[in-house]
Amino acid sequence: MSKTQQHSTQQAQDLHALRHSAAHVMAQAVRRLHPQVKLAIGPPIEDGFYYDLDLPAQLTDEDLPKIEAEMAKIIKDNHPFQQSFMAKDEAVKSFRERGETYKLDIIEGIPDAKVSLYTDGDFTDLCEGPHVKSTGEVKAVKLLSVAGAYWRGDEKNKQLQRIYGTAYFSKADLEAHLTRLEEAKRRDHRRLGRELGFFSFEEAAGPGVVFYHPKGALVRWLIEDYVRQAHLARGYLPVATPHIFRADVWKRSGHLEYYKEYMFLFESEGQPYGIKPMNCPGHILIFNAALHSYRELPIRLFELGTVYRNEKSGVLHGLLRVRGFTQDDAHIFLREDQLVGEIAEILDFAFEVLRTFGFAEYEVELSTRPEKFIGSVDHWTHAEQALRQAVEAKGIRYEVHEGEGAFYGPKIDLKIKDALGRSWQCGTIQCDFALPERFDVTYAGADGKPHRAVLLHRALLGSFERFFGMLLEHHAGALPVWLAPVQAVVIPLTDQQLDYARQVAATVRKAGGRVEVDERNEKMQAKIRDAQLAKVPYMLVVGQREASQGAVAVRHRKEGDRGAMPLEAFVQRLQSETQSRVGST
Repeated sequence: MSKTQQHSTQQAQDLHALRHSAAHVMAQAVRRLHPQVKLAIGPPIEDGFYYDLDLPAQLTDEDLPKIEAEMAKIIKDNHPFQQSFMAKDEAVKSFRERGETYKLDIIEGIPDAKVSLYTDGDFTDLCEGPHVKSTGEVKAVKLLSVAGAYWRGDEKNKQLQRIYGTAYFSKADLEAHLTRLEEAKRRDHRRLGRELGFFSFEEAAGPGVVFYHPKGALVRWLIEDYVRQAHLARGYLPVATPHIFRADVWKRSGHLEYYKEYMFLFESEGQPYGIKPMNCPGHILIFNAALHSYRELPIRLFELGTVYRNEKSGVLHGLLRVRGFTQDDAHIFLREDQLVGEIAEILDFAFEVLRTFGFAEYEVELSTRPEKFIGSVDHWTHAEQALRQAVEAKGIRYEVHEGEGAFYGPKIDLKIKDALGRSWQCGTIQCDFALPERFDVTYAGADGKPHRAVLLHRALLGSFERFFGMLLEHHAGALPVWLAPVQAVVIPLTDQQLDYARQVAATVRKAGGRVEVDERNEKMQAKIRDAQLAKVPYMLVVGQREASQGAVAVRHRKEGDRGAMPLEAFVQRLQSETQSRVGST
C-alpha cells in the first residue's frame, strides 16, 4: 500500500471514529431531553451517522436545534470515552432494568461471554467502538434530518425514529459538506423529474413503478436508440423475451432458491409462474433453441429487457430503487479461451458509452464468491481469474469485494462519478459457469462433440431508471443537446412574428431538431426565464429584423446571448451538436 493510500485509509478510520462518537453524543443529548427514550443502533455511515430511537413523541426537523444545543453542552464538558466489559448475563440484567429492549435484542445475538460498553459522563451505551478520546473532539457536527426506520430493517417490526447527522474534524470541512448537500438537493432527480415533467409515481398504481410523461419518455427513447445502435455496431444480436415464465425455469436457474424473496410469483390454471427478475434464463432458452458451432462463438444476445423485483417499500427511492425497470442486458455465449478478450472488449465498450453521456471518472470493483452460491469452486476460481486478467490487462485499478458476487458467478461492477464526486453503481460484467451447467448450454466443437459454453452476463448502463436518475443529477437537469427533449424554443417578440416563428420551428423540425414555439401572451423576458427553468438548450428570439433577414437571435441556456445568425447556420450547428453526441451541457 502506498503512503497516499495509507493516509487515505487512516483518514477514513479517524472519521469513522469521530462520527461514531458523534452518534453517541447525539443519543446522550436525546436521553437528557427525553428520558423515556429507548435506544436502538447508532452507527457511522458514509458522510455521517445516524441513531435509531424509540420515542413516544414524534420528532421533526424543528427539534434538531434543541438536540444540537444539548450536544454542545456535552461536547463542552469534554467527557472521556471509556471502554469497559461486562459479563453477558449481567449486561442482560442491567439493560432489562433500564427497559432497553433493543439493546437486549442485540446482546442476545452476541456470541461472546462478555460485551463491550462505552461510557462518557452520565451516559453508557452498548458498543464495540472505536471512539475518539473525548466528547470535546466532536466539534464540527450538524444534525440533518429525521426519518422513519423499521427495527432490523423489517417492516414487520416497530417503526423507529432515525436522526441523521454528520461530523468533521474542522468547521471548514463541515461547511463544505453542507454546501455539497445543498447542491445535491438542487440536483435531486425526484424534484427535477417533477419540475421538468419527465416522470411521476402514481399512488393508484402502487409504489416503485414509474410513469414516463412525454418529455421523459422521449429522453428515454433517445437513450435507447443510441444504445441499440451501439450494440448493433459491435455485433450484438437483438432478442426479446416474455415477462413471465413457468416456475420450473426459475427453479432450474436457482432463482427460486436464492432470489425468491425478490420475485413476484403467481398461479394460472394450476401452474406456478414467476414474473422475470432477470433476463438471463430467457436468453439461454433462445440460445438452446438451435445448434451452434464453435465457429459462431461468441454469440452476443442483447435485449432492452424489463424486469420486476419485489423490493420492500421502505427501500424504494425515486428512480434509483424501483420495482419495475429496464436493463440494457446482454448475454454472451463463448468458449473459455475467449473469456479474457471478450471481457476486455466489454470494458472498452462500457467506458465508450459512459463517456458519451458525460461521465469521465469511474471506479472498478471485483466481487468474488459469496457464501451461498451455485456451481463448483473450480469454476468460480476460473471465472474470477478471467475477470482479474481482463482488468489487469487493461491496466485498470480495481478493488476486490470478497463474497459480494452474484449467486451464479463473480462480477466486475463499474461505478461512475458524477459532477459532485459521488459514486453510482452502473454497469456490471458477470462470469458464469453455473447456469450453462444447469441448462446444458453447449456448442459443437472442432471435434464435432458437444462442449460446455461459458456465459457472460453484462449491462453497461444497468437499470435505465437508475441511470436516468443519475443522468439528471449529474447534469442538474440540463441534459446535453442530443438528449434534451426540447432542443430549442422559438420566442416571437410580438404576434406579428408568430407566422415566422412557426416557419422557423418547421424548418428546424424538418432538419431533425426538437423545437417548440412559445405563443403565450407573455413578455419576452418571461418566456426566456421559463425556457431557462425548463433547461432548454437554445432560445431563438425572432423580431421584425430577424423575420426580414431569415435569421434568429440565438440565446444559450448557459452562455447567454450568442447574437443573430442565419437560420440555416443555426440548423447546421444544432445538427452538428446532436450528431456528435457531445456529453457536456
